[in-house]
Amino acid sequence: RLSWQPLIVVPLRAVVATVGEEVVLPCHIKPEMNANGMRLEWARPDLTPGFVYEWADEKEHVVNKQPSYRGRTSVVKEKLEHGDISLKISNVTISDEGIYRCLVPQVGQEAFIKLIVGAVSFPKVTVISKTSSRVVLQCESAGWYPEPELLWLDGEGNLLSAGPTETLRGPDDLYTVSSRVTVEKRHSNNITCRVQQRNTNQSRETHIHVPGRFHDEMLHMPYVKLLCLAVTFILLGSWKQLSHICIILVFPQARR
Repeated sequence: RLSWQPLIVVPLRAVVATVGEEVVLPCHIKPEMNANGMRLEWARPDLTPGFVYEWADEKEHVVNKQPSYRGRTSVVKEKLEHGDISLKISNVTISDEGIYRCLVPQVGQEAFIKLIVGAVSFPKVTVISKTSSRVVLQCESAGWYPEPELLWLDGEGNLLSAGPTETLRGPDDLYTVSSRVTVEKRHSNNITCRVQQRNTNQSRETHIHVPGRFHDEMLHMPYVKLLCLAVTFILLGSWKQLSHICIILVFPQARR
């Protein structure tokens, strides 16, 4: 043991990671000292075997390593010289979530850090049914962890009253959420489906435009279409711009 007592320092707040990405669990020896020749242990107390990374004799030891972490954990040798014994985990999985212990036996100190793992995906919004006065929308988003919440918002960001959110948990522990909302077509509106997870501070949203009732009625009035066609033929020439606008109003596909 050392004659003086250094400290093992980790963040007080949990570290948040996303499935499939890599994450670093910070851990430092303070005051700074060369840890390259020391024995380092990273472990999960809830697992057997619990070691997720061992460093000794200036190299990694894998004999006692938890199989699910093999090939996915590492430290940066150059940083060990400065007391940085942080652990990098690659290709993060949901099962990586938990409490990790950073231990340096020679220092006689240990510290614990929590890892929270999340998974996200963008929601998909579809039109289920529509009439001249209303439209029913459905929003679904799969591949979330932990369980998220689903919200419907109008164009001004106000919450919309919607049906209950259905939640399914798959064999991979990922969640799928879905919900329906009925929107009155009093006027044009931009509707947003937002899926969010507060623990991981993650959110994804998708927008859809719902045309107003007047717009739909105009498009379905035969005499309006005939009138615009007549105007198009009569006003060709110096009035080409006006006739083009008329065509776009009646036939939106003409924009393409």
